[in-house]
Amino acid sequence: MKKTLQQTIKISIFFATGILLFWLVYRDQNINQIMDSLRSANYWWIFVSLILGLFSHLSRAMRWNILIESMGYKPKLHNTFFAIMVMYLANMAIPRAGEITRCGVVSKYDKVPFTKLLGTVVIDRVFDVIMLVILLLIVIFSQYDILFVFLDNHPGIAEKVNGLLPYTQWLVVLMVLGLVALFTIWKFRHRLSGIALFDKLSGVLVNFLEGVKTVIGMQRKWAFIFHSIFIWVMYFMMIYVTFYAFPYTNHLGVMAGLTIFVMASFGMVVPVPGGIGAWHFMVIETLLLYGVVADPYGYAFAFATHGAMTLFLIVMGVISLVALPIVNKVNESEAES
Repeated sequence: MKKTLQQTIKISIFFATGILLFWLVYRDQNINQIMDSLRSANYWWIFVSLILGLFSHLSRAMRWNILIESMGYKPKLHNTFFAIMVMYLANMAIPRAGEITRCGVVSKYDKVPFTKLLGTVVIDRVFDVIMLVILLLIVIFSQYDILFVFLDNHPGIAEKVNGLLPYTQWLVVLMVLGLVALFTIWKFRHRLSGIALFDKLSGVLVNFLEGVKTVIGMQRKWAFIFHSIFIWVMYFMMIYVTFYAFPYTNHLGVMAGLTIFVMASFGMVVPVPGGIGAWHFMVIETLLLYGVVADPYGYAFAFATHGAMTLFLIVMGVISLVALPIVNKVNESEAES
């Protein structure tokens, strides 16, 4: 009961923060003008954007399968795909909770050890960070004037970026201390062996590290790299094709799309459900730098694009939750017959 209450409070805080950010972004806007702008949109292009998003999610499931198969397991693609969709749904409630949830789904239906799956998720996310950094560097070198104006217009964000430097130094110190602690434990592992807590933690750590090491002995490295690139190309295309849905953004080029996509990605880092509010702010302010008037056009674009993606993920997440037990029960019945 106490744990349920804590989870409810945590979810409520995340949602309240997201709603507050959304309200702060849209509070002074003319709703009628935004609605008129939304009515003028060509929603066919938003539909195309969602299809591209579906391809990215399927590709992410295929990439994850490559990692899991490297450990000697054979998860079903429909299970990993459904797990990915459930992950996004869980993130709507509690940011980053989806990583644990998707491991739980595959562990339950494909009998893969949970801690090994966590190791593969670490690799999965490390490559996502690498791809985002590569795209950020492309934007910095090609659109540095746009980024300079953005930071100049928002000194608060610039201060937060600068404020990360001390934390980065402390993070390095903590990582070094962590490595020293792990080495010490490994050095005296024979003396610690037999202690119940140590044996349990070492078992978890071994499974986790085995999952992390899968990338080293991976059989299908090129397929993994292809999916890593394809996922982020589809993410970018989801934003870019929506430019054609509105008459005031259809003139924007590829680099504008890439800049907006990268800035929006940082909006998703904010710990609120689905990046609500923060995502809108980053997109609206970046569109403004490319000449798209914020009120009502930038606000309408952000609302329509984010709203469609969010609704799509919720619907697909719910469908996946319903489909998982049904599909797996059918497969079990066919295997027994």
